[in-house]
Order: sequence, then C-alpha cells, then structure tokens
Amino acid sequence: MIKVVLADDERLVRSGFRLLLDTEDDITVVGEATTGSEAVALARAARPHVVLMDIRMPGMDGIEATRQIAATTGLCDVRVLILTTYDTDAYVFEGLEAGASGFLLKDAGPAELLHGIRVVAAGDALLAPRITRRLIGQFTARRSAGRAGADQLAVLTDREREVVALVGQGLRNDEIGAALYVSPATARTHVSHAMGKLGARDRAQLVVIAYRTGLVTP
Repeated sequence: MIKVVLADDERLVRSGFRLLLDTEDDITVVGEATTGSEAVALARAARPHVVLMDIRMPGMDGIEATRQIAATTGLCDVRVLILTTYDTDAYVFEGLEAGASGFLLKDAGPAELLHGIRVVAAGDALLAPRITRRLIGQFTARRSAGRAGADQLAVLTDREREVVALVGQGLRNDEIGAALYVSPATARTHVSHAMGKLGARDRAQLVVIAYRTGLVTP
C-alpha cells in the first residue's frame, strides 16, 4: 500500500486529491498538511512513501519543506512529488535540487497524477512531459559559474559518466543499455553505482547533477 501525505494550503485541492486517491486499492492518504512545517512533521510521524507537495504555502514553503525532509535521518525512503504551475516554473529546479523526486503540473489529469505517485513511490524520477528537461537546463545554466564540474565527477568511472549523461537526457535503463550496447540490468547497476558515489537520492538528482556539471548542456 502506497502511503501519501497531501501538502497544500487549499482545502478544496486537498479534498479533490483525497477523493481521487481514496478510490485506488493500492494508495491511501495518511495525512494532510497546510504548511511546509506541517508537511515535515507529518513526514516524520507517518513515514509516507510519497509527499504530494505544493510549492506555495504560508510560512515554510514546499521547497524548504522538501529540503528538510530529504535531510532528515530515517526519511531516505520518503519521496517528494512537487506540484507546480506555469507561474512557478522558476522553482522546479530548486525543488529537484532540494531533494524532490519529480514534479507535475497542478492541472495534471487523474491518470497522470496516479501514475506519478506510483512512479515516485517505486523510487524512479518523474519529470512532467509538459515541463521539459530544457527548463531544468536553463536554470542550471544560470548557475554555471558555480559548477562543481570535474571535481564532483572525479569519483565516477568513464562508463558511469556516460550513464549519468544519458540519465540527464531522460533515457530509461533499457534505452541506456541500447545506447551503450549493454543489458538493461547492467545499465541499472551503473546508475545505482553512480547514485551512490554522487550521493543522489534518485534519478531526478542525477538529472540535476548532469546539468549542473555540464555533462548535459541546455
């Protein structure tokens, strides 16, 4: 059963999400938060698989709440799926860098939302198709002066660098395997090793690193 916490300051939005999620046999809502602080407290108390996190909330916003959840010992298995709108695109990269596993637009359809929750709960990254990786690249490019570059990537083998670059381009394990002429299982192993060496929580973090270090350019 996938346990979900809903974090949004709009009651109608939370009610709509709960109504949808409660109809699913494999998903249950274990708490609702109206502020970032409440979301962090609920994550610590309920240990959900997914926190559906709005960005704009009173007091602590969703970005800082995500950062605190990701930094809390014992919550490494709690995934944050950030909800955004076109008006808050500038926060998408901030959210991923803070430790979010992906993002969706707030006007996503029911099927897209349910799929997103299941994907993130399984430990995969979710980049909404209507907000492209080019957007992440644009915000990363603005930080080019602070890129860690070769220093951060020095721990990787040449093959692992190739794999991280392909993850940054949005390729799945089977596509990475095809590109490098290895099996999907071998590709998955390389991804896992790269995540461990770089301290990445999931594939979303590898996408951020790939752009930030220049392995992938916008």
